[in-house]
Formats: sequence, structure tokens, C-alpha cells
Amino acid sequence: MSDAHAGELRVLAREVVACDRCPRLRRWRERVGEEKRRAFATESYWSRPVPGFGDPQARILLVGLAPGAHGANRTGRLFTGDRSGDFLFASLHRVGLASQATSTSRDDGLVLRGVYVTAAARCAPPANRPTPAELARCRPFLLRELEVLSPRVAVALGGIAWSALLAALAETGEVVPRPRPRFAHGAELALGGLVLLGAYHPSQQNTFTRRLVPAMLDEVLRRAIAIAGSRDPAATLAPCDRSTSEATPSPVRRPR
Repeated sequence: MSDAHAGELRVLAREVVACDRCPRLRRWRERVGEEKRRAFATESYWSRPVPGFGDPQARILLVGLAPGAHGANRTGRLFTGDRSGDFLFASLHRVGLASQATSTSRDDGLVLRGVYVTAAARCAPPANRPTPAELARCRPFLLRELEVLSPRVAVALGGIAWSALLAALAETGEVVPRPRPRFAHGAELALGGLVLLGAYHPSQQNTFTRRLVPAMLDEVLRRAIAIAGSRDPAATLAPCDRSTSEATPSPVRRPR
């Protein structure tokens, strides 16, 4: 089964890289790759849509916002080559989901175990703000990843990733509460056989201001590991958070 999953994910990766649905994002990512940052002036930027990557047998799906302009848009791998990636992969390594604490290039030897990393938008957007229409055009890729991987846990890094996951799950037929649950760091929401967890995005804005510190992200990832390892993911939630039926999702659980 892992070979089949890996094959489907490779096909999807090729489709992502070939995507040309968003003219604004295409112009921006290519402009960034031409102008470059001084520190990377001698490098050739990827400047294309960036596919997800990780363990094809992953039970944990980790969803970010979009490729960084001088990170993934340069290196061609999500959370690779910038400080957000430094923070994220250090945490993944501490909890045992990554073989190393750094992510610098597509050929740096990094191996992910039990987790697959993707994003709500696959192209670097101006000011890190994809439009609702651009996110909607990327949604089929996220839906395919959910279908192929059938994860037990999805970790949303930030509010945009949280909303993108809820929108994708609604398209699969899951009953998403109305109004939709708001994002919060440490939030939990059970939808059918999937548990959605919220975590602040490891952006420099969050990490430099210490809104997000390493222990906070480690805690969410360890929670994801615990849920992913359970035979009944919903059973790991507190009694008041469990769904009363598959058609009735649990409320958000917020940290105290």
C-alpha cells in the first residue's frame, strides 16, 4: 500500500508543479526568483508551485499557509531554507517525526516519519496573503492528499490553514459546524475519523515576539502523535469533546 500511496503522491506532485491556475501568483513567484534576495543572489530559484512531501504512510498531515518567497519558492520544498522551517523542523526532530533538525535543500537527506507536510496555497503569494479565489483553486490538491493519505490527524499551522482544511473537509461530505469553529493554538476538532489540531504558524512574526515558543509547538505535535497512534482517535479527546455521532462533530477544545 505504501508503494501505491507513494506513486499517487508523485503523480500529484507533478500536477502541482505544472499548475498555472493563478496568474497573479505566477507573476509574483517568478519576479521574486528574478530579483532574488542579496544573500541568495548566486542561486537559481525554484519559482514554481511547491508540492507536499513526507511519509506516504503518514497518519499526521501538517498544513502550512504557503511557500515562503525566499524559502520554499527558492528551494522547491516546503518550509525549507527559511527561519520558519528552522523552527518547524527543529520541533519535528525533537518529537521524533524528522530525521534531522534542519531543512536546507531538497537533497539535504531529511526524512519524515509518520508526517506529511503540505500547504493551503502552493505558490508564494505577495505579502503572504493568497486570495480566497487562489486558495479555492489550490483546494483540489489538498483534497487529493486527504484522499490518498487518509490521515488520523491534521495540524493546521495558522488560521488560513485551519480554514482551508475545514473547507476541504466540507467538500468531502463531512458535517462542519456552523458557524465554523474559530482557529486557536491548541484547538481540537473531531470530524468523523479525523482530528483537526490548531497551532500558531512558525512565522518570524510569531516566533520573534514569542507568541509561539518551541515548547508550544512541541506540545501540539506530541498531541498529534498520541491521537495518530490511537485505534480510536476521537477516544483520545476529553469526554465533553467527543462527537456524539459521526455526523455531529465535537466542539473546539481550547487550552486553559
